[in-house]
Amino acid sequence: MKLTVSLQVTLDGVAQANGGNNEEMDPGFTRGGWAIPFGDADAAQYILDTWRRPDAFLLGRKTFSLFETFWGARSDDGGFGEAISSAPKYVVSNTLTAPAWSGTTVVSGDVAGAIRDLKSQPGAELLVVGSAALARWLLENELVDEINLVQFPVIVGEGEKLFPQSGRDFALDLVDSTVFGTGIIASTYRVGGRPVYAQ
Repeated sequence: MKLTVSLQVTLDGVAQANGGNNEEMDPGFTRGGWAIPFGDADAAQYILDTWRRPDAFLLGRKTFSLFETFWGARSDDGGFGEAISSAPKYVVSNTLTAPAWSGTTVVSGDVAGAIRDLKSQPGAELLVVGSAALARWLLENELVDEINLVQFPVIVGEGEKLFPQSGRDFALDLVDSTVFGTGIIASTYRVGGRPVYAQ
C-alpha cells in the first residue's frame, strides 16, 4: 500500500484545528475553525471522497481520540463518520492499550518497522488524516509516498504547522490539482527523492 498524508492547511501552513477550537487539546489556540467559513460543498465532497478511498487509516494518538469521540458516534451518517468507522484504523501510541473504537489496532514499539509492514500488505492506500505531528515524523523517516494538501486561502498567523522550520528536504512531483470556486486548492504530490539545488 502507498502511504498518503492528506491534511487541510492554511496558506501559512497551519494544520491545527481547522474545524474549531478545542481547548482541551489546543490550550490557548483561539484561531481554530478557519476552514468552516468557506462552506465549499465541492471541496467538502473532495475531502469526503479522499476519506472513502483508502484501505485503512493511520492516525496519531490525539487525532484518534478526537475522531473517536466525534466521527465514531456517526458511523452511519453516509459521510466522514461512516468512511472512517467502517475502515481499519491504526493508531500510533505507546499509552493506548485497549481502544474501544471498532476496527482499531494500536501501533507501538518499532513504529517505523510496523508501518513498513503495513505498507507491504495488499491494498492500494494507507491514509493519514488530521495528524500533523505524525505526518512530520513519517516524512522525516521517509515513509510517505504521497502528500495531499487541501489549502485554504487564509493566513492565521499562529498554530501548529505541517512542515517544521528545519528538517529533511524532499523533491515533489505534482500528481493532481483542483481549484475550487472559493479559492481552496487541492494538490497531490508524489514524494520523489531529494531536490536539486543551484550550483
